[in-house]
Amino acid sequence: MSEQPYPQPGQSWSEETPQAPNEYQAQPQPVPAAAPVTAPDPARAALLAVRAEVAKAVVGQDSTVTGILIALLARGHVLLEGVPGVAKTLLVRALSTALSLDTKRVQFTPDLMPGDVTGSLIYDAHSSEFTFREGPVFTNILLADEINRTPPKTQASLLEAMEERQVSVDGVTRPLPAPFIVAATQNPVEYEGTYPLPEAQLDRFLLKLSMPLPNREEEIEVVRRHSKGFDPRDLAAAGVHPVAGVAELDLARAAISGVEISPEVLAYIVDVVRATRSAPSFQLGVSPRGATALLNTSRAWAWLSGRDFVTPDDVKALTLPALRHRVGLRPEAQMDGVQVDDVLASILATVPVPR
Repeated sequence: MSEQPYPQPGQSWSEETPQAPNEYQAQPQPVPAAAPVTAPDPARAALLAVRAEVAKAVVGQDSTVTGILIALLARGHVLLEGVPGVAKTLLVRALSTALSLDTKRVQFTPDLMPGDVTGSLIYDAHSSEFTFREGPVFTNILLADEINRTPPKTQASLLEAMEERQVSVDGVTRPLPAPFIVAATQNPVEYEGTYPLPEAQLDRFLLKLSMPLPNREEEIEVVRRHSKGFDPRDLAAAGVHPVAGVAELDLARAAISGVEISPEVLAYIVDVVRATRSAPSFQLGVSPRGATALLNTSRAWAWLSGRDFVTPDDVKALTLPALRHRVGLRPEAQMDGVQVDDVLASILATVPVPR
């Protein structure tokens, strides 16, 4: 699936995305790339410049970069889904460099233990005492690579970190650095030797972002860069430099809290979420946590777009990435080849839009 063009000033997302004719023909839309800035704001300009820095290392995937920025601004976590080789790890590394944030990577395997992620107590022979050794979770961006390849016990070790921004070891609670975000990856086509994430953990992810294969022009550019000596392990040589940091994130979060949302748009969010609970193809609908996720991400997207208010088109733009991992298809729908994104797009086409 190729990236969708983002709207120009004065255009709405409804002009870019035609209405779906029925439940099974709707075309899923990715998180849109950030629209041009219409109001001057140094924090917004700095965060939008991150996309240009990441593009020096990663070809395409603008919507994924925007989605991770939205998650950072909304204090949430992201689940990245894509086949091997679409630059999931490289994208996270480049993004953390452009944002001046610390990042650590954990390769999730069947033998990974919870203490390997959160940290553990180590006996010090010199002091005859146990000291705490921090795990890789003590960072700003934790890249949980192939998170579904580790058993549920280890997967669950991240629940407290994701929800409370802290870890508890031996009865002692230790806060995590701020900001903190989990960027987990999983392969959508390989299920042998994997442990599907339980609904409770999937619900902790703010967004689920699909990373498609590049189109022909993008793939030519990838190969061309490698032919010129591009080394994905050397981001400095690729020209990726910090253009924003924690200060800009804090300013942006404060500004987003002031983004207005009308009662009509709030009701529209609730109507979309409630429609998932009665959709014939779904056996599991979206919980109230999903409604708040759609609210928070819509506000962040509105601010990135240069507005201080949320429109129904903002809600539409974030519905698929904010809700697609919070629903479950009925077995008969799966057998018929129904896709979650198609059903969600059909709901957007049928739920009345406030005017």
